[in-house]
Amino acid sequence: MLTCMVIDDEPLALRLISGYVEKTEGLELMGGFTDPIVALRALDTRPPDLIFLDIQMPELTGLQFMKIASGKCEIVITTAYHEFAVEGFNHDAADYLLKPISFERFLMAISRVRRRLGSPTEPVLPDSSGNIFVKDGKRMRKVELKDILYLEGLGDYVTIHAEGGKILTSENLKDLEKKLPAPTFIRIHKSFLVAIDKISYIENNRVVIQSRHLPVSDTYKQEFWKQIRGY
Repeated sequence: MLTCMVIDDEPLALRLISGYVEKTEGLELMGGFTDPIVALRALDTRPPDLIFLDIQMPELTGLQFMKIASGKCEIVITTAYHEFAVEGFNHDAADYLLKPISFERFLMAISRVRRRLGSPTEPVLPDSSGNIFVKDGKRMRKVELKDILYLEGLGDYVTIHAEGGKILTSENLKDLEKKLPAPTFIRIHKSFLVAIDKISYIENNRVVIQSRHLPVSDTYKQEFWKQIRGY
């Protein structure tokens, strides 16, 4: 059982993450705080195993909190800004969650924390088994996840490049990304979403899938490499 604390000055974000903790087996919510000063007093009384910590807070920022709490527990940063992730990792953060935070991404962070703590029990993450249904004209077409190589956004359409050929759907890439299980599928560019297990190799910020070179953009580069290292 991992004991958890959530610190975020935004009540909606605090409720969301606290709700994720409460519905995840193997996690215990010790408390949620909008005031980091009050949270520090609670930390001195009984430190949790894990803190979900917002970065931008009045009076005491998340990074200042991390310096004070250094070594007492694992910390996962929650932020709306990519740039805070680097400094967070410099303070040995276990992971960072970019707002808005999905439940799948939350589970991935828990999995990383368990690995750092040496726990053999991890949340069950989605894999590439199963299928999804996508719009194909007036029909809904079933696509086996194991056959998908990558998805290519083309304006209001998406081409699904699969083992058996190409499938053109009128759904957009953002909506399809929600259907696909992370971390098996990952966004690498505003126009490309790839199946990690179909990547042949990575070179010069490009992934190669069956001789096709796909760019990894700066926007998704940091998250992409985190996923690759933990895959």
